[in-house]
Amino acid sequence: MAIGTQDDSGEMMAEINMIPFIDVMLVLLIIFIITVPVIKHAVKVDLPRASNEKLVDKPENVRLSVDSSGAYYWNEAPIADTDLSTRLSQIAAMEPQPELHMRGDKDVRYERVALAMASAQRAGVRKIGFITEPAQP
Repeated sequence: MAIGTQDDSGEMMAEINMIPFIDVMLVLLIIFIITVPVIKHAVKVDLPRASNEKLVDKPENVRLSVDSSGAYYWNEAPIADTDLSTRLSQIAAMEPQPELHMRGDKDVRYERVALAMASAQRAGVRKIGFITEPAQP
């Protein structure tokens, strides 16, 4: 149904038919009216307040350093290659497990750091972090 004049001037009518937009808005309004009560809780309950903080004793992090000659240091104390896997197994068995922070000298062979990482993985250490120095601007 067109709204306009009856003359045959041949001009196009430049009006927007608002009826479909109004129909869509009414349908959306009905949908929202139906779904809002479902979203709200049917029974209002004032829940009590309780404090339940879990106390976790976080173990101290273990620092494993590799100097430029390839020697290992466990918390700044020298450690033999043969004792490394034993110590890693000990911290892997702890609950909660401490984090292993690895620090490798920039001049050390990558093989020494990779061996320490492989030993930690075999021992079952789950948290390994690598410590680096920030870059100079």
